Order: sequence, then structure tokens, then C-alpha cells
Amino acid sequence: METTNLDPRRQILFMSLAVLATLPGIYFRLTGIHPEPIVGAVAFGLAIVGSAFILSWAAEVIQLDIAAGLALALLALIAILPEYAVDFVLTARAGQEFTETGHPTVYGPLALANMTGGNQLLIGLGWPMVILIGTWRVRKTKSTPVDAEMTTPSEIHLSRSQSVDIAYLTIASLYGLSLFLKETLTPFDAVVLIGIYVLYLRRLSGAPPGAPHLVGPSAYIGSLPKRARRIINYAMFVFAAGVILLCAEAFAEAIIELGRATGISEFLLIKWIAPTASEAPELLVATLFAWRLAARTGLGALVSSKVNQWTLLVGTLPIVFSIFAGVVHGLPLDTQQRVELFVTAAQSVFAVAIVASRSVSRKEAWVMLGLFIAQLAESGLAELGHLSEDQSAQARIGVGIVFLIAAAWVLRRDFRACIINVRDGLRTPWSELAAEEHV
Repeated sequence: METTNLDPRRQILFMSLAVLATLPGIYFRLTGIHPEPIVGAVAFGLAIVGSAFILSWAAEVIQLDIAAGLALALLALIAILPEYAVDFVLTARAGQEFTETGHPTVYGPLALANMTGGNQLLIGLGWPMVILIGTWRVRKTKSTPVDAEMTTPSEIHLSRSQSVDIAYLTIASLYGLSLFLKETLTPFDAVVLIGIYVLYLRRLSGAPPGAPHLVGPSAYIGSLPKRARRIINYAMFVFAAGVILLCAEAFAEAIIELGRATGISEFLLIKWIAPTASEAPELLVATLFAWRLAARTGLGALVSSKVNQWTLLVGTLPIVFSIFAGVVHGLPLDTQQRVELFVTAAQSVFAVAIVASRSVSRKEAWVMLGLFIAQLAESGLAELGHLSEDQSAQARIGVGIVFLIAAAWVLRRDFRACIINVRDGLRTPWSELAAEEHV
């Protein structure tokens, strides 16, 4: 086990702060108090953030105690639990609304908002943040590529074993381009996307065991005696999962009420505010890796998370809707949802293109960040009334087209490398993929 930063007082302080962040939300839920929308959004949002941090630390430590394949499965599920909890609530409400009215006009448009926002945030902000901080730190510290996981002042080089993540993200992204053409996210889509995830997980389960790289509170917990470590770790799982299940519905409702009270679009708040809370711990951990000259590890974690979100998370939504709606045709998609699916899928294709050669440059990071800022600017202009609904949709479609053009521009040079990496990711034995790590 690799560990860093084992000052016990500092790590205990971080864990205590995470627990304290959950207490207001727990208090409101257990007492039945219904706070004002802004107070509820903050309290329940902090509960989700604190729980997500606790889950991320526990998920890292659990790698010390269970088999590699099971650890991978558990980590994948845990990584999307906070975001999935909110999506589950909104999709279930859409299903109930469909049963009652035949048209999920209130919750239906919100069902995919958190998912698309989370995906766009992950790639548009998370990836560039890791790349820019990682390369800047190498230049600042004058570190060699060997000391910084093959990161240079201008780019990050991924390992050959990470071609597995690239391969399955490629498949999921190409299939994702078909989703916006449909009027319903169907059970067939669920079978395909969940099937990709299962194959991805099966492929990862063959990876050779390795010592987990633990930092911060997870490193401290991992350094404890085995019995104490397990007790604390399992208690963290139970506590964090319990808080998320307790507060997810209240968090979603508080955001919706906040939108109604302030006149701000509910779709916009669900799209950006909710995933910011659930993605915060993951983005922070990846950024810390980049700061500590391990940008490849941080970026690799975000690439893997993208695969999980774009397969398992999206694939389960039509199943949840069908269960609560009592139908089998799947989740209806309106124009706004289809536009968001197009932008998200186009962004995923661009993400695949820039990692196709297993190296990502600062220039590509700035392009990703610039397009993400353009998305935020469009959302702001539309909310302020400077863009009509049609103009807003056209602007988002335009951003998606730019993503696809940028992807084609990158792949004109790296298409062959992309094919090789997909082949490596799908077929090359792990012993051969891992051999590079020992050179």
C-alpha cells in the first residue's frame, strides 16, 4: 500500500468536518422540519457532499480487504451512488407522474438533467483541471516525467493499461450518439449500456493486483490495525449510504422548490447544482493527485468514472422509470432532453478523441474548458432572457457540433492510435498491457 500525508490530527479533522457537514440535513429529516428552500438546498446539499467524501475514502480503503474483481465492482457502484440517488428520485417521480397523468411534464424533463450535467461537469471542468494543474506542477517543481507519472510541462501520458478505459468509453460514446435521435430512452438502451458496463467490469477484473495508492484520510485509515480499520471502514459505508438515502429526495425537492421560489429554471438548477455536490469529492481527489505529481492517476480515475456514468447510470434510468410508471416502453424524452443528450454524447466523443493517443495536452484541456464555459454562458444568457428557448437549443446544438468537429480534427491525426488502443483495451492480455509499467 502506497500512502502519503499520514498526520493523524489532520486526517481526523477532515473526517470530522465531513461528518459535521451531514448533521444539518440529518436533523431536518429526522425531526420532520421543512426548511426554507435555500436553507434546505444548502443543508441537504452539504449532507450529500459530506457523505460523498466519506464514501470515497471508504471505497479506497476497502481495496485492502477484498478481492480485486469485487473491489472494482464496488468502487464503480460507490463512485456514482450520490449522483444516482438524486437521479433515482427524479426518475421515480417521473414514473409516478406518468401513472397519474399520462404525461410526465414536471419531473420528466428533470429525470436526465442531473445525469447530463454531471457528465458535462466531469469532462468539461474535471479533466481540464487535472491536466492543467498536473502539467503546471511539473513545470513549477521541475520534475522529470519519471517522477511525475510520465507527465511533462505540456501533456499527460496515460499508461497502456488505461487503454481498457479508453476502449469502453469509445464504445459507450458511439452508442450514446444514437440516444438523442429517439423519443424514448428504452429498455433496449438499458440492456446495451448495462451490457457495456458488465463487459467493462469483466475486463477490469482480470487486471493484476496492485497496491492501492491511498492519500489523505483513506491513507490514515489504511494504516490502522486490521480490525480497527475494518470496523471504521464498514461504519463509514453504512453511515454515508444511510445519509444519502435519507437526504437525496429532500435535496432534489429543495432544489426544485428553490427554483420555483426564485424564478430560476428548475432544469438549470438540477443540471448544475445537484451534480456539483455529488461530483465535488471525486474532482477534489483527482485534483489532489495532480497536485502531488500523480496527474495520470487522477485523470485515469475521471476517465473510469465517465465510463461508469455513461453506461451504468444512464442504463438504469429507463428501468427505474418503467418500474414506477408500470410500463415497459421506457423514459419519454422531450426536445430539451434530446438536445442535452446530444451535447453530452458529442462531448464524450471529443473526450475519446483527445485520449485516443494516450496523451492529453494543455491545448486540448483549454479547448475542453473553453467549450464548458461557453455552455455555462449559454445557460446564463438563456436564464436572463437574452436567448429565447429556440435560440438556447440552437446554441447548445452548436456547442455539440463544435465538439464533433474538434473530435474529427484531432482524430485526423490520431485515428490509427485510437484503433490500436481500442484493440488493446478489448483484447490484449493484461500481462502485456501491464508490462509497460515495469519498464
